Amino acid sequence: MKTTFLTIIASATLMAQCNAASKQSAPDVEQPATAAKQTSRVAKQADASLHDSTQKTAKPAFEVQSAPNDSSLVMQHISKALKYKASIAQNIDADRQRQLLLLHIARSFCGIPYVAKTLENDSKENLVVNLRQLDCTTYVENVLAVYECVKHNRTSYADYLHFLRRIRYVDGNVDYSARQHYFTEWIEENTKDGFVREINTPNPPFNTRQTLSISFMSTHTDAYPMLKNSPEMVKPIAEMERRLSGNTYMYIPKGDIKNTKLLRSAIHDGDIIAIITKKKGLDTSHIGIAVWHKDGLHMLNASQIHKKVVEEPMTLHNYMQKHPSQVGIRIVRIN
Repeated sequence: MKTTFLTIIASATLMAQCNAASKQSAPDVEQPATAAKQTSRVAKQADASLHDSTQKTAKPAFEVQSAPNDSSLVMQHISKALKYKASIAQNIDADRQRQLLLLHIARSFCGIPYVAKTLENDSKENLVVNLRQLDCTTYVENVLAVYECVKHNRTSYADYLHFLRRIRYVDGNVDYSARQHYFTEWIEENTKDGFVREINTPNPPFNTRQTLSISFMSTHTDAYPMLKNSPEMVKPIAEMERRLSGNTYMYIPKGDIKNTKLLRSAIHDGDIIAIITKKKGLDTSHIGIAVWHKDGLHMLNASQIHKKVVEEPMTLHNYMQKHPSQVGIRIVRIN
């Protein structure tokens, strides 16, 4: 299929991508996404009105890579979320309204096929829009991008592109080295931008401390087409890994993920669950959206096991018992 590109003239803000874990084939690691080479028609747009007024310098042009129907899929998700938001009873407290909206958006992606490495290109980084195929990180990014559009009543396709770019890339810079490959950096940058905050207290059930030792990408360059074909990219990636290494974070050990009042008070519907791994060089191996059932905590996620986005039928406790390398969870709340 012929490819063309939608060129966007842009400025800056923050962003993120996928877990480096997903670059490695392993039975208990959900993998990230491969580049869909289909793209939209060429058009120039400016999103300056969406940017912080203090940002005066325009960023270089970047290209949006998508299929012809991706923009309409985006608008369908936004439209359905707006209608649902309007239907939520106003006598419910604001935090519960936020949780219900997030769950509605997260569930609206159920059934979309799981496909790894959709963000990966050999030589040029593009802003990939792909709602036809998702991995664990692009799923969470799209849930957050649609939520931000609805939350702020910014409901055009250009608005969605603006938020997606901010969520996926540091300072809105669509560049491979600025993509947030490790989820710890994703949390860090999206916290700075006000999208999320990590629930990271030294109190129960956050009973264990994770000390990062990040090195996977720079030590497995053959697993990354961009690093393999552009060796100069390895240096900034290695510098980012060194910056993250040594940082510590409190997490909930997987043995404590039980259907208790304490856990229900700590984890809310719509929170992002980041599963911690003991695999060398990585911080996390899989992410999803928290949802409570009567029998305990479950997870909405783009599942390599089920080959699609699902509301996991087993509890998170039981799910993690099947994956020996998964040691616990960090919790990130969407603002």
